Amino acid sequence: MAHIDDPETQKANLTFIRASMKEPLLSRDHEFELAKRWRDGGDEDALHELVRSYTRLVVATASRFRNYGLPMGDLVQEGNVGLMQAAARFEPHREIRFSTYAAWWIRSAMQDYILRNWSIVRTGTTAAQKSLFFNLRRLRAKIEESPSATNLSTDGRRKIAEELNVDESEVLSMEMRLAAADQSLNTPVAEGGDDQWQDFIADNRPSPEDVVIGARDSRMRSKWLAEALGELSPRERTIIAERRLRDDGATLEELGKVLGVSKERVRQLEQRALMKLRASMMRHVGLSSDLLLEA
Repeated sequence: MAHIDDPETQKANLTFIRASMKEPLLSRDHEFELAKRWRDGGDEDALHELVRSYTRLVVATASRFRNYGLPMGDLVQEGNVGLMQAAARFEPHREIRFSTYAAWWIRSAMQDYILRNWSIVRTGTTAAQKSLFFNLRRLRAKIEESPSATNLSTDGRRKIAEELNVDESEVLSMEMRLAAADQSLNTPVAEGGDDQWQDFIADNRPSPEDVVIGARDSRMRSKWLAEALGELSPRERTIIAERRLRDDGATLEELGKVLGVSKERVRQLEQRALMKLRASMMRHVGLSSDLLLEA
């Protein structure tokens, strides 16, 4: 559905469009002179004249995207940003017209804006999806025999995929995205009913009871682990603390140097300490699977 601006916004847009159309066209030589003054000397007057002369290009580009249902004024503003980016990057010595260079930046800025705002679901995250988004309707109108057809035929998807060099699955996915409009979760399921779509969304979070039980179990395991660690020798506690209770655990070789033993001896001590911890913890629980220790 196309966006309809309020009267004041429409008036402001029309004023801008008329002003843009009144700006004089630049000759190649004068355009080159303005661009060079801005590029080499930072002449802001030259920049303003150069940019104002091509705001008509922004308006023309925005008019081609008006059927995406977004405010014309917003499209123009995004295009103006692209125009300023083009002016900042334009290199006059390459001997191409500024309008040719700016057209890409203006179109890119508007397309990015459309992709961000056309739907609350992010659309066009890859180059293939972006190409499909802006070309699917045009190509569909070009190849479809029946304008009233709801979905593309298999042959139609294949032709579009070949035309844009994308997979047929991506064509199908984009077709489904474009056909489905955004819908609020607060929308009633049936007319006159109280049930809303959000009422049927499963809540996969733990229940309050599970949260309380989990917190209690965590406290108990921490208590049991502290008791079990207290039964270890100082060297065994050091190994477990450095190897198992740190995110970046020390290597066997590093601990061997600290303790003055071989890394094989550190491994043996670690295994013995783990067996002691497991035996101590098993006095409190019935199943070994309830433990949080790794063998």
